[in-house]
Amino acid sequence: MAHEHNPHQKEMADESMVRNLAAQIEAIWPQEKPIYRTHPLPAKPRILDVGCGTGEVEPHLLEVFPDAEIVGVDLDAAHLERARRRCAGREQQVRFEVGDAMELKFPDASFDLVVSRHVVQALPSAEKAIAEWRRVARPGGRLHVIAEDYGMVSCHPTPRDADGFWQRVPQGVGRATGTDQHLGRQMFTIMTDAGLSAIAVQYVVVDTLRVPRETFARIWEAWRDGYTDVISQGNGMRREDVLQWWSELIACVRDPRGYAVWQLPVWTATR
Repeated sequence: MAHEHNPHQKEMADESMVRNLAAQIEAIWPQEKPIYRTHPLPAKPRILDVGCGTGEVEPHLLEVFPDAEIVGVDLDAAHLERARRRCAGREQQVRFEVGDAMELKFPDASFDLVVSRHVVQALPSAEKAIAEWRRVARPGGRLHVIAEDYGMVSCHPTPRDADGFWQRVPQGVGRATGTDQHLGRQMFTIMTDAGLSAIAVQYVVVDTLRVPRETFARIWEAWRDGYTDVISQGNGMRREDVLQWWSELIACVRDPRGYAVWQLPVWTATR
């Protein structure tokens, strides 16, 4: 979810984001890894990770592409410092720098693979971002984009129908932040309009059958801690009511007879 914060909110959001990224890579990577193997890349590919955060995916990318050169860009300097520490000793292959996802500093046709995970729905213009990522991809290069869509989340049982949260709250957040929280379903059109080809989508299914319940619960706890205030403000809800919703949703994840699912579209395309 995209958001704006006062200083206290930003500090809490940063801390929750770090926890969120750690839990998400644990939940998502086993299903995402095979998708990378479908990218027809050269033996020593040049890879750009847009919105790299704390560099969670870089060591995993090197598992798949051991001879790759990887550049990670992000606006958050503190996250980049964490990323550098995570990849210490691999500076010959991996570097991180401050950069704007929608205005990259790289020349045209610079990368064999452009990766963006959990970022595009937090940007003010997905269309501009995809056009920019296409620009820096080489002819025949690939885009690999996880575009979140909060209409693709559900769980049962909860005291109240969980759709009352998932189908309402993200729209309010989007209105408040100038973003689109239902972007995942729109990516085929956006990529087509950007002139990309060989567009495909595969789904990573984060649910209580495929992912350990505690890992899944950690993701939603981080969302609760990072986004409760913006949800409250964006939807005109009392903070305590938002927290009660989170309590119900997280309890469902931990309930041995409960089922929760977060479907993540992974869009791939060729320049």
